[in-house]
Amino acid sequence: MHDDTEVVTYRVNDGIAVVTMNRPEYRNAQNSAMTYGLDSAFARAVEDDEVKVIVLAGNGKHFSAGHDIGTPDRDHHVHFENRAVLWWDHVGKRGGDRRYAREAEVYLGMCRRWREIPKPVIAMVQGACIAGGLMLTWVCDLIVASDDAFFSDPVVRMGIPGVEYFAHPWVLGPRLAKEILFTADRFSAQRAYDVGMVNRVVPRAELESQTMELAARMTTMPSFGLALSKKAVNQCEDQMGMRNGMDSVFGLHHFAHAHNAEVGRDSLGGMSIEAMAGRNDAS
Repeated sequence: MHDDTEVVTYRVNDGIAVVTMNRPEYRNAQNSAMTYGLDSAFARAVEDDEVKVIVLAGNGKHFSAGHDIGTPDRDHHVHFENRAVLWWDHVGKRGGDRRYAREAEVYLGMCRRWREIPKPVIAMVQGACIAGGLMLTWVCDLIVASDDAFFSDPVVRMGIPGVEYFAHPWVLGPRLAKEILFTADRFSAQRAYDVGMVNRVVPRAELESQTMELAARMTTMPSFGLALSKKAVNQCEDQMGMRNGMDSVFGLHHFAHAHNAEVGRDSLGGMSIEAMAGRNDAS
């Protein structure tokens, strides 16, 4: 993970582990290799007693343009060891069985696993944070965004009711959640801050320094106290219905895939990367 050619890089400095998505040529679109690379990096940080705080970053102009739905390195056919969900692997399966098994593991299952990391995780976001990128920020405890960052979940263009880790009503509130889903519009870092989704909005040039300064403040706190505080807030959030809500919407998500496959040419409603980007293009 120290190799800059890897899809995920890892470094530790002064008790802070920086985990970086490293596919800048594809705007850090998440293929399975990246998902499992992130999982390995997070596990490494959890097991290292010297690491007090984790920072999740994206290399290049953009944090993440979401799930990989069409790059040359897309790897839906590749087997990776299942760790997040006790379910069979998707490789070799067909139809809804294949899609459900894969998305339950690499998307919903992994995000739920990462939400429970017993150390503070800060997302450091610049540029585009779209669809699957939102999922990655929402599992983090804090989000620091540059003033040029923007967010969107445009998957309703596929006829699908939001990404797999459906935290929208809890992190945005019901009305803004509906607005961003119904319109597929971008919303700015400032608007995300105004509704409480983002902790801080900073100048792009100061994004790394201010994020690391915030992380450094947390390294002075007792690790066990941080872990228990995080668990306390997460448990309260689940008591507000988030986990059960995600389960129900995951079913709707796959019903939409099945509908698309039945009435159209594929489970994505015939949408390409270019069509999905539309006026939200992350150039």
